[in-house]
Amino acid sequence: ALRVAIAAKMQRDNGIIVDPDTQITVCCGATEGLNIALMSIIDPGDRVLIFEPFYENYIPNLATVGGIPELLVLQPPQWEITAEMLEPYFRKGLKAVIVNTPANPTGKVWTRTELELLASFCDRYGVYIITDEIYEYILYEGEHVSMFSLPGMEERTIVVNGFSKTFCVTGWRLGYTIASVELTAAMRRIHDFLTICAPAPLQHAALAALNFGREYYIQMAADYKRQR
Repeated sequence: ALRVAIAAKMQRDNGIIVDPDTQITVCCGATEGLNIALMSIIDPGDRVLIFEPFYENYIPNLATVGGIPELLVLQPPQWEITAEMLEPYFRKGLKAVIVNTPANPTGKVWTRTELELLASFCDRYGVYIITDEIYEYILYEGEHVSMFSLPGMEERTIVVNGFSKTFCVTGWRLGYTIASVELTAAMRRIHDFLTICAPAPLQHAALAALNFGREYYIQMAADYKRQR
């Protein structure tokens, strides 16, 4: 039932249609989601592009699978990317890219234009993309765009998300991934032997939270904006 609700949420808020039975994996937090994504696609020695400043866990996450971080330093205040910045990294050879949007710690919200540019490079060079979208509803301006929703990116994108930031339950460790049928099957094999499953009672609570409706997200963002 939770996977069905997540699929409905993805269609409503992200314009993404996925099969809850074969494309959604509920896991123990977005952290596990990121790890099973990396364990599914990264071999020792594979290079992974990370945009700096970045969330501190990405480097040790990569170390657990023997991945090599390639750091592209972005500049304030817009933290923007250009084709000229991306080209040398892709030419060098990448297996995957990690994108955090909205980003921790900069607050950068990737624009549709930037994501389309990155998608074009990933498509041309055959690179996977992992998108960490845990802050998608804590948005002050602009729009949140998921890479998975862009044409042609469904087969090479893994969305990592969760409930901790949106519903203020960081200690519950409840997250999920969205990916193609093939990638989801691979991640589920790892998830099954890593944690078996996320706690069932908390999944029922998350299902109730997803039924709050759009008003909850709008009010939450307004509350954060007022405090900001």
